Amino acid sequence: MNGAEALIRTLEGAGVELCFANPGTTEMHFVAALDAVGIRAVLGLFEGVCTGAADGYGRMADRPVLVLLHLGPGFANGAANLHNARRARTPVVCVVGDHATWHAEADAPLTTDLAGLARPVSDWVHTVKCAAELPCDGARAFAAATEGQGAVATLIVPADCAWGPAEVPLAGKAPSVQVASVEDARIDAAAGVLRRRRAALLLGARGLRRRGLDAAGRIAAASGCALLAETFPARMERGAGVPAVTKLPYFPEDARELLGRFESLVLAGAPSPVAFFGYPNLPSSLVPESCAPLLLAEPREDVAAALEALADALGAGRLASVANMLPPALATGHLDAARLGAALASAQPEGAIVVDEGLTSALPWTLASLGAAPHTLLSLTGGAIGQGLPCATGAAIACPDRPVIALQADGSGLYTLQSLWTQAHEGLNVTTVVCANRSYRILRIELARAGIAQPGPKALALTGFEQPAPDWVALGRGFGVPAERVETAEALRSALLRALDEPGPHLIEAVLEGPAEA
Repeated sequence: MNGAEALIRTLEGAGVELCFANPGTTEMHFVAALDAVGIRAVLGLFEGVCTGAADGYGRMADRPVLVLLHLGPGFANGAANLHNARRARTPVVCVVGDHATWHAEADAPLTTDLAGLARPVSDWVHTVKCAAELPCDGARAFAAATEGQGAVATLIVPADCAWGPAEVPLAGKAPSVQVASVEDARIDAAAGVLRRRRAALLLGARGLRRRGLDAAGRIAAASGCALLAETFPARMERGAGVPAVTKLPYFPEDARELLGRFESLVLAGAPSPVAFFGYPNLPSSLVPESCAPLLLAEPREDVAAALEALADALGAGRLASVANMLPPALATGHLDAARLGAALASAQPEGAIVVDEGLTSALPWTLASLGAAPHTLLSLTGGAIGQGLPCATGAAIACPDRPVIALQADGSGLYTLQSLWTQAHEGLNVTTVVCANRSYRILRIELARAGIAQPGPKALALTGFEQPAPDWVALGRGFGVPAERVETAEALRSALLRALDEPGPHLIEAVLEGPAEA
């Protein structure tokens, strides 16, 4: 048995069921080894598709997924979505083939500092020394990926370690990881603050799953605190019957204004919030000096259990307040962001998984869907765009019985549109709604925020792509996905209902008129 087969069999025995791959020469022994095991293999035509799909799968499946990449340049192509996965605390085992150990000194064209590339976007990095160590190293990578409920573990495997002889694979399922519990002193301190002060509870990580939300709803009913969610949650349950939670605004002025209404901010699975970027005359922290942050639970701790203990400490009764089913009014007329959001909220079925990379066009949907049928939201955790389409791809594989809707900005969608081929090839139930405003709208907003009221022709040229406008219908059909273009709210809703009623992937290009809502 060679090292590659020993590693693959070890990972299968630990519980890995799926591999997203874009392999090359140094991974051929891994490709062959996959034929000997029950792990499902899915091809991505770009490494960013593989890593983004692994992120979506891991968020929904709650178990490690394998990604197979080729050397430093292949890893670099996938690094942006590994960055998002790390921020989402998604369990990912990333195996990267490297040059044979004795070939590294030749400085061949594809030679890089692979470990140096991997460290910034990985929680754990290790380079295999010999084939005999591969099974043990694979088990260590799997354990690292499950640490704290999810992490990115990158295992670098020189080619001679993959083809060299190895010991038999390690057998058996990996032991379950014990999630750190929260000490009583933190719970007592949070209860005291919530009893005495005007406070908000900022939820993140597992605090935004249904168990955590139900406990948070009990806390709010007992204490009167406000419920907030981190701006870009990895996974959040929403809709009718779920405690209503307000997402923290993206722009720092809006976030500081909101948090300024409170005397205390209790952190439950969310770090103390900071601005995405540094701005003149604005601090990095979004928490005003008048609002004192207090830690209840770190993101990698048992957030849901901490919230339940806090609810009990407050003497909270049963869940008292949830979002009511409020179907959005049916929008009519030419599409803008508000009508698009209303149309999508009215059409999305119960149990939908909505992957939001709509960026500036998505806020109206966020508001319109508060009382929609219960659904799961996945969002852009790390801010590296090009996440939406692959994340939806992975979520659809993890949950084949649930409809997946990708709410996708057109500019960021062009980063990883190869995801459409994987959706077609695998027959995945993903409906993509492209918000086609033909610009990087967020950059034009940032120009205005920087005081540039009248951008010149070069600035406009670098923030828009109207000439020519990408033809998403042609792009979708070119990758094997049925596609159509709509320009009115009525047409969008009809197209959504048709697409969601048919198996397989679909794409709807929603042409927006006028400026999108910021």
